[in-house]
Amino acid sequence: MDMENYNVVVIGAGIGGLAAGALLARKGLQVTVLEAQDYPGGCAATFSMQGYRFDAGATIGCGFHPGAPMDMLGRELGISWPVTPEPVAWQYRHRGITLNLTTSRSEIINRFPRSEAFWKEQSLLAALLWRLAEGGLSWPVKGPRDLALLARKGVAELPGTAVLLKFAAKTAREWLASHDLDTDAEFVRFLDAQLLVSVQTTTMHANALNAAIALDLPVSGASRIAGGIGRVSEQLAGSIAESGGAVLYGQEVTRIDSVRREVIGVETRDGGAFAADFTIANLTPDSLEKLVDMEGEPFSREEIGAKWSAFVLYLGMDAAFFGGVLPTHLQIVAGSGELAECGSIFVSASSPVETDRAPEGLCAVTISTHTAPEPWFEAKKRGQSAYLEMKERYTEKVLDLFSEQIPGVREAIKSITASTPVTWERYTGRANGHVGGYPQTSLFNVRGPATRFDNLFLVGDSIFPGQSLPGVVTGARRSVELLLQRMAKGTR
Repeated sequence: MDMENYNVVVIGAGIGGLAAGALLARKGLQVTVLEAQDYPGGCAATFSMQGYRFDAGATIGCGFHPGAPMDMLGRELGISWPVTPEPVAWQYRHRGITLNLTTSRSEIINRFPRSEAFWKEQSLLAALLWRLAEGGLSWPVKGPRDLALLARKGVAELPGTAVLLKFAAKTAREWLASHDLDTDAEFVRFLDAQLLVSVQTTTMHANALNAAIALDLPVSGASRIAGGIGRVSEQLAGSIAESGGAVLYGQEVTRIDSVRREVIGVETRDGGAFAADFTIANLTPDSLEKLVDMEGEPFSREEIGAKWSAFVLYLGMDAAFFGGVLPTHLQIVAGSGELAECGSIFVSASSPVETDRAPEGLCAVTISTHTAPEPWFEAKKRGQSAYLEMKERYTEKVLDLFSEQIPGVREAIKSITASTPVTWERYTGRANGHVGGYPQTSLFNVRGPATRFDNLFLVGDSIFPGQSLPGVVTGARRSVELLLQRMAKGTR
């Protein structure tokens, strides 16, 4: 099979699209990535504004430890990631509680001593799930019968994995109840805050196994990426070029052309046309539907669709505010009330050693909180004054919560810019500004990479296993596997 005879078009230069494109280009396929913006990364970009280099979202570098998805991807592509370990993944602050989340659970167990058995079980489950993933876990499965078959395979090849079965249909809250922790309000809020940013829902609805993996992030180790999170996409784009492919910027795809069950190419806003044997869409399902008729798709938008967008502040701040005392990542949670809509914020600041990301003596800070997109678009329709009033109100709520835990915030701010779901839709092309993927409430009702077209595949945080660098890269590998399987069978 002559790989160079196959043309692959990738729509979108997000992490998923670039990872899939880089893997395929490395194998010899002719890869062309079309990106609407003039820089790569999508929601994981680092962009320039007013002399600063801001990460688009308040985010953490993860999955770079030995054997993890980013480490394995780098080894396969010959990329040396510019990362250094962060001693504290992030600091959690809620009322009078301050916890540093590190590779050790000691601070957490000291604060919540009754949780020790829970964390031991979580570590066991996460280790088993990582081992299955490293062994080529095929997902999503179609239901309990397929999961049982997979578990039997796991038992034969990876002893101990049968224990996963009893957690497969449980919620994280039910898992907590088995340890008599579901009535510990402070512990539940601590876990809820972590899960909302990682699996897009709380313990009441999150699947227990999804939660086990998500809660493993700090223990696995976080990394600082020199130059910002966008360096990952820049290096992946470079890998595609080195393998003979191309990443073209300012190329917004406006139409996918198809004949029956096959995509034959794409068209761009400037009148360009690109023929494709295979197409990879680094898009949400809703955005994909705007480019091609997806009637007959084997999934329910209501059941699997995204729920959240983000309200984000980009702050230029005095570097002395963090001053080597505060970690560069903070999660601040209100004393009561819902976590979304400014009851919880995640703060990421550039490190003092990253002198290319802010003017001297200053740092670039990104603060993110969950918000539903619909009210923002409704405000925009009512007029600019209604939209700006809503932005101002949310800005004050975020800064109030930040100041509640750490005095002096407002005095340290030198510049401020707010982005809303309307902004996310404009700059990322995501319909309704949805970000973060889908709420991970079930192992079965999840979206895989396949579509109704034999040669069109999805990548990104909308498919299993969801958001985060390792999650999106793992999903991209699955898309590549399916593409190569269909190529071998003679599809296109």
